[in-house]
Amino acid sequence: MESETQGAAMQCRAGCGACCIEISISSPIPGMPSGKPAGVRCVHLSVSRLCGLFGAPDRPGVCKALRPSIEMCGFERAEAIRYLRWLEAETSPGPSVSAYP
Repeated sequence: MESETQGAAMQCRAGCGACCIEISISSPIPGMPSGKPAGVRCVHLSVSRLCGLFGAPDRPGVCKALRPSIEMCGFERAEAIRYLRWLEAETSPGPSVSAYP
C-alpha cells in the first residue's frame, strides 16, 4: 500500500474542518452572501466538522479546488490550522508575513 507521503491521494481528515474555518472565501456562499472571512466558521460546517456543501453545485470554487495534502494538513488538525493561518496571511494583501514555521 502506498503511503500519503509517497504520492497517494490524501483524504480529508475526519473531524478536522480546518480549511472550512481558517481560509477566507471572497465569493458568495449560500447563507454567506459576502463570502467568508478567514478564521470564521463556514455556516455549512457541521458540528462533526463535515462540509454540508460537499458535492453540491453551489459549493464555492475555492473549496472545490482545495485538495488535502500532507503539506497543508500535516498529521493532525493543529498542524493544518497553523499552516492555513500562515497561508492566509501570506496570500492576503500587504507585506509578506514570514517563512512557514
